[in-house]
Amino acid sequence: IAGAFFRSLSITMVFAMLISFIFSITLAPLLASMVLREKDIEREVKKETRKTWLGGWYERLMYKLLKYKLAVVPLAFVIVYCTYLLYANLGSSFMPEMDEGAFVLDYSSPPGTSLTETNRMLVNVEKLIMKIPEVESYSRRTGTQLGFFLTEPNRGDYTIKLKQKRTRGIDDVMAEARTKIESSEPRLRIDFGQMLQDVIGDLTNSPSPIEIKLFGADPKLLERTGSLIKDQIGSVRGVVDAFNGVVISGPSLVVNVNPMRASLFGLTSSDIQDQLSTMITGRVESNVQHNDKVIGIRVRYPNGFRRDMDSIGNIMLLSPTGVLVPLANVASIDRTAGQPELNREGLRPYLAVTARISGRDLGSTIAEIQKTLQSKIVLPKGVTLEYGGVYQTEQESFKNLLIVALVAFLFVFIVLILEFREFAIPFAIIIITVLSLLGVMAALSVTGMTLNISSFVGLIMLIGIVAENAIFIMHYVKLPENQAGGLVGAIVEASRQRIRPIAMTTLAAVLALLPLALAIGEGAQMQQSLAIAVIGGFSVSSVMLFFILPMLYALFTPNKKVPMRPALVPSSVVGGETRFTAE
Repeated sequence: IAGAFFRSLSITMVFAMLISFIFSITLAPLLASMVLREKDIEREVKKETRKTWLGGWYERLMYKLLKYKLAVVPLAFVIVYCTYLLYANLGSSFMPEMDEGAFVLDYSSPPGTSLTETNRMLVNVEKLIMKIPEVESYSRRTGTQLGFFLTEPNRGDYTIKLKQKRTRGIDDVMAEARTKIESSEPRLRIDFGQMLQDVIGDLTNSPSPIEIKLFGADPKLLERTGSLIKDQIGSVRGVVDAFNGVVISGPSLVVNVNPMRASLFGLTSSDIQDQLSTMITGRVESNVQHNDKVIGIRVRYPNGFRRDMDSIGNIMLLSPTGVLVPLANVASIDRTAGQPELNREGLRPYLAVTARISGRDLGSTIAEIQKTLQSKIVLPKGVTLEYGGVYQTEQESFKNLLIVALVAFLFVFIVLILEFREFAIPFAIIIITVLSLLGVMAALSVTGMTLNISSFVGLIMLIGIVAENAIFIMHYVKLPENQAGGLVGAIVEASRQRIRPIAMTTLAAVLALLPLALAIGEGAQMQQSLAIAVIGGFSVSSVMLFFILPMLYALFTPNKKVPMRPALVPSSVVGGETRFTAE
């Protein structure tokens, strides 16, 4: 699911980077040669090499820090610990919290309620909905829902669209609708959810954020346990629309065939079932074409034979000998209050206790539910418990994204090995990338965002961004003219030269992502946490690149001087060609 959301983003970034690379080595130099003059280049070179008070302060500080390069080890552990603390206190969810401007209201009337009575209740609900000032329009379905599960005739849903200009958020509107409907139509069981989350839940057969699956062979035991769990999770803060998972199919008539009496007339249970099925529900015997559709002609008994137990008991069955036998003579008819739906997963019978969340993140809510159930519920023998729903989807997505992040680290490490042909630089850059997660967690905590698939993708993007900036610094460290003064001098000089370019890169990235971080525009909330994660990680990594990366590289690399490459000076001009000799 995470791949479906971010595949287009990934493809766009890959092609944008490839095209920008081609542009930077072809068109950019060509345009520069047409615009820049030699004196412009000389002026910029002087700016880069000129000593400034900030550069001088940075050099003095770095020389002192590099004397105590071993201090970077406890510092790294402190940063990792602080990152963990922020992560532990950070909420988690599958998708970012969004105001989609519309929500879905699932409903179900008592089992066996007629369509007429259900419609009467829903007409009253529609009046309540339209009295809410933020509601613009609605649509209703009865007896059908999106998804691959069974929908009873007494169930359905509303799609409620809100006005664009309103003073309240969608959570407040749903809370008001919930309160009014529960007080006016207490027999209706209602369930609220936003559009996108509801569609994803239906298509993955996990319509609720909270789903506690109880597995066992005894349906009655599952029902009792489900009711106990529903009462416990209903008291957890943020849990709304709790449901014990028992779906009754409605009242029914059960025909119990007496085999001995039926055999007296030459009838079997299968014969009686086939004849009753044809008489009550009917059988398609022919077809008629209406315009471009073929409509089946269903033959069955008139409604007068299908309304009550006495009429059904007087239905005449045809025996093999041609004798007509009343149904009541060979079977008894009983009325039941309804049978609960039986669901299976992996061939195991199960019952799903569900609930939704309001005003709280998914991760902390599930954690409190788990703690509550462990302390207050003792599962009967033969009953096992699993957590499903959107929470299960979130855990699976996080696991997959973690694998993607590890593969990204591996690819970056391979590129660094091929570029620098040593292990010190790749290890130092990978450590800096991990330490930069402090910025990601801090930015999400400060802005009140949760760790979700969007912010996780931002974290993965950060791996390449940090490595890119680190390569710029380490490339300058490896230049022979910088290493002439020794390793420490090369590190300090390279870092000083890259302060302005990296600062410009960071500022440009922050400004580019700022509209998304502020959720400006329709649908921006989906990518808001991604932008915040990248801004926080990028900003913190830029600081670490200038202070912690030099200390790590100095720690991993012995200090040695490299002879300066001899400078080439013009010696003569022959036939218009300038010849150089080593000075």
